[in-house]
Parts: sequence; C-alpha cells; structure tokens
Amino acid sequence: MRPFFKTWLTICLLMPLAAHATNREQRLPNVNGYTPKSHVSAVTSKNKHAVKGLTHLSKADSKPVPPMGAKQSSNVLSRAVNVLGTPYRWGGSSPSKGFDCSGLVKYAFNGVGAADLPRTSNAMAAGHGQKVDRKDLKPGDLIFFNIKSRKVNHVAIYLGNDRFIHAPRRGKSVTIDTLKKPYWESHYVVAKRVETKESKTLRLAQR
Repeated sequence: MRPFFKTWLTICLLMPLAAHATNREQRLPNVNGYTPKSHVSAVTSKNKHAVKGLTHLSKADSKPVPPMGAKQSSNVLSRAVNVLGTPYRWGGSSPSKGFDCSGLVKYAFNGVGAADLPRTSNAMAAGHGQKVDRKDLKPGDLIFFNIKSRKVNHVAIYLGNDRFIHAPRRGKSVTIDTLKKPYWESHYVVAKRVETKESKTLRLAQR
C-alpha cells in the first residue's frame, strides 16, 4: 500500500475521534465504497454458549470501564491503520514478519499504557477488561468472533460505526471490515474494553 494512501486513510479514520471525545455520533469515511449507518445487533443464539464462558468479565467490577481517552484511541488506531496491507502470518506480531489477529492487537496497543494483553484471542476475551454491549462500542474496543469453532478464536479492533480492523487469515492482509456483513454478524461473540492505566485511575476516582 502506498505511503500517501496510508497517511490519508489514517487522517480520515482518526478525525472522528474528536467527536467520540464529546460523545457525538460519528461516521467513518467511505472505505472500499461502503459507508454503513449506525447499527445495533444482539449476539446470535448460536454464539450464546461462547458468551457464557465470558460473563465474568462484566462481574469483575460493577463500575463500567471508561472508554480510552481520545489520545490513546488515536494511538491504537493509528498503529493499526499504518500496517494496513501487511500480510497475515500465523504467530506474527510485527510489520516486518506479518500479523495474525492477536499479534496485530498486541502491536496496536503497545506503548499506550494498556495492561499487558495475552497472546491469543481466546485469552484476551477471558482476561482482564470488561464486557461491552454492541450498542456501547467505542473506538479501540476489542471484538471477538468464533470462526469454525465453538470458542473465541478471532479478535479485531473496533474503529467506530460497525467498522473494525483485523488480520483475517492466511492468504489475506490486514484490512478494514464491517460488522454489517452477514458473515461477521453470524460469528460475532462478544466485545470487551481494555482497561488502561488511565481509565483505571478514572474509574477509581469516580467511586
């Protein structure tokens, strides 16, 4: 992918974070000729069993985890968007070696004050953080899917307005996709919010 296009896309994707910081509705720019409208969907019944094992995420603390600050969200999304087009590689976690889904997440969150994330998508879903309802997703939240499995085995970073960025599978590259697609709708399991040092301090202060 040409550097100029990456820079343009990064700017376009990160501009709506200013609106996010003031809780205004945002729309990401048209990517690949598609601009979705806001959308709320329940977890499909076939994936309810996958959610059951993750219910403790919302019970760990009754106080909601605040969304990441605009600067942290911008850093996470910027690092992810800047590696668009990087080939998928199982076990990969760098632009030079490629990315798998969880490797991309760890790379994007590196250096933004987040707690150390586990290496696999299933461990991320079951680890620290708090479950987030689909309607409450914010940029930087993690969304989890079960692909050809009954357990979570794929993770992506939410961009806003049903968009997410991820490393799909072998033969593909880091790309932007949408929850509007029936395929992702049917495999969506749960979302969670990573608690950074900043959001943890804010949550404790609000008690």
